[in-house]
Amino acid sequence: MAKIALGNSREATQPDCLKALVIEFVATFLFVFAGVGSAMAAGRLASDAFVGLFGVAMAHALVVAVMISAGHISGGHLNPAVTLGLLFGGHITVVRSILYMIDQLLASAAACFLLQYLTGGLATPVHTLASGMTYLQGIIWEIVLTFSLLFAVYATMVDPRKSSQGAQGPILVGLVVGANILAGGAFSGASMNPARSFGPALASWDWTDHWVYWVGPLIGGGLAGLVYENFFICRSHAILPTTDEAF
Repeated sequence: MAKIALGNSREATQPDCLKALVIEFVATFLFVFAGVGSAMAAGRLASDAFVGLFGVAMAHALVVAVMISAGHISGGHLNPAVTLGLLFGGHITVVRSILYMIDQLLASAAACFLLQYLTGGLATPVHTLASGMTYLQGIIWEIVLTFSLLFAVYATMVDPRKSSQGAQGPILVGLVVGANILAGGAFSGASMNPARSFGPALASWDWTDHWVYWVGPLIGGGLAGLVYENFFICRSHAILPTTDEAF
């Protein structure tokens, strides 16, 4: 059973960590820019709701696949829920995971403020629950969708048995994101990513239902990391040390 690695305070100043943070910022920025931008375009152009949803799903699927590959230095998390899932599996330290999450939130906010400027002040569409959806239903939607996302990340990119699927991992994860948006977009919004929800909410200053998009994805991501790491993974690699120096 993998244990959570704490890391140490000097980790934040190490060259490899700084380089990873820059890559994670750039990859998350471009992901949110394309994802939120596609939602803004769909709201302006699509006359049919499903056509708009399909376009948003495909845009997210493509940009996730590309940015995971492009962000290989940092791991291309793009998502605090992914970072948390990998933390629970012992693949990233607590210190670095906190830095990654802050990085992802800043990148998302920067992308959304830039989109507002470039579109002449259009509001960035926020994730909210559909009419008639309860908070519990929304949270469960986000837990299930994010669990499937992290399960795919582990199965295709983390598990040492991934073999030939390793190169295809980013594409497969992107397809899961697209499929999940098609499945849950009309109900919970299918965020699966607190950073993806945070940027639009901050830029539009609309925090309706926002807490749902932290609780659901973080539970789903953390649960997937624990389940896959402890029940399915065949560990042949050395996990991060769990006895670290004091902060």
